[in-house]
Amino acid sequence: MVSEWNWETGEGLIRIDDPAEVDAAFERGAGRIGTAVIGLAFNCSLEEASPRIVRAMRLPDLAQRAFAFTAAGAAARLNGRLTPELYAALGAEGPRSIAEYAVKDTLTFVPFRRLPLRFKWWWVALGVRNKLESWWLRSGETIADAWSALRRRR
Repeated sequence: MVSEWNWETGEGLIRIDDPAEVDAAFERGAGRIGTAVIGLAFNCSLEEASPRIVRAMRLPDLAQRAFAFTAAGAAARLNGRLTPELYAALGAEGPRSIAEYAVKDTLTFVPFRRLPLRFKWWWVALGVRNKLESWWLRSGETIADAWSALRRRR
């Protein structure tokens, strides 16, 4: 049987729906595993995809690790929850790391009541930070408007 997935070019891997195929790719050291776990996040249950996403988060190739974190964010978007293993992996990286967008997706798409305590703190901290940045930017606009008005009066 010819595989519909090309591990060399990555073609078709976004449609992968066979966790055993991804496990075999891990064993043989295939490339493009990060792309494959994104496909698993889209096409398999969270419980099937989660251990493979976590394993891909530990890959030595930074680009493939980044794809694994993208897969975690996609899983949060699609399921409205994550597994304890995915929460632990994202928590180990933190919100100011390669996991930044996966953490933000988790905070956005997982209901607050379902978040672990650490993520609840991040949700509050990011909300406060966003509000402060908003005020800072608006104050800059206000000052610029006032300065323009003063210059016109001269």
